[in-house]
Amino acid sequence: MTKTVLILGATGRFGKHSADAFRTAGWRVETLRRPGGTSGTRAGDPMAPDGLIAAAQGVDVIVNALNPAYPDWSRDLPRITRSVIAAAQSCGARVIIPGNIYPYGTRMPRLLQTTTPHVAQTKKGRLRIEMENAYRRAHVPTLILRAGDFIDTEASGNWLESHMLKPLGKGAIMYPGPLDRPHAWAYLPDVARAAVALIEQGSLPDFADIPFQGYTLTGQDLLAAISESAGQSLRVTPMRWGAVKLVSLFSPLMREVLEMRYLWEVPHGLDPAPLTALLPDFECTPLQVALRSLIAQPGQSISTQTSR
Repeated sequence: MTKTVLILGATGRFGKHSADAFRTAGWRVETLRRPGGTSGTRAGDPMAPDGLIAAAQGVDVIVNALNPAYPDWSRDLPRITRSVIAAAQSCGARVIIPGNIYPYGTRMPRLLQTTTPHVAQTKKGRLRIEMENAYRRAHVPTLILRAGDFIDTEASGNWLESHMLKPLGKGAIMYPGPLDRPHAWAYLPDVARAAVALIEQGSLPDFADIPFQGYTLTGQDLLAAISESAGQSLRVTPMRWGAVKLVSLFSPLMREVLEMRYLWEVPHGLDPAPLTALLPDFECTPLQVALRSLIAQPGQSISTQTSR
């Protein structure tokens, strides 16, 4: 019997790739159409439990890929969490959440494991902890697949293509921190594919918090990989954090960005062991392949010659 997944935020980064991965695996994919929206197969308001309960009837899995803007997290994350929990409880669905590393805090260790304490000092880290704990307290079957910064197949507002690759046309990349610090990255199609495989594997605990290693790269590693994918030696320009700090005085979004600067300064990577134990045959897309798919997008070409 075909199983059904409901994707919340199906036009966003993780939502879009989750929909693709579930379809490829033979699932029936339903997508949420929010009030005033024009796309989606089931109408419902993720801010209102009753509306989301109706939209979720008959589904086996709910993917919570909703991603409010940073300044709206305090208002929207608790409301979305309450609605998703109510919907999952009403239909018995497991919830999939794309997790991040914010809960580990500014003093996080080099290797982030399932046992690493969640002791975030930042506002967004504390909000994520509260959100995850709400699912645990509600005894809703939940899969948190925890990854670093995303590498997408196209421009979608991620750090990499929106900021770091922006100077490619001038033979450079922007890097936000020291070049010798390991940093966690994940190719979005791989994360979505792993989420589906974990669900279908069938032996997850009710609350599963699984690190997704992806790629652990220093700034130098990333520079070398992008240069190889682009076929051209590139230089590095630093992030203008002083300008960000100045703009943050009147920009709520820049204040939120500034709060997360530590992610580029504190060395970190995610433990591969839990995912390997569950999916021993799972392999990530080679880094060069992932980068080439993004660099080949319009607006990311590095010179007149390579853009022909």
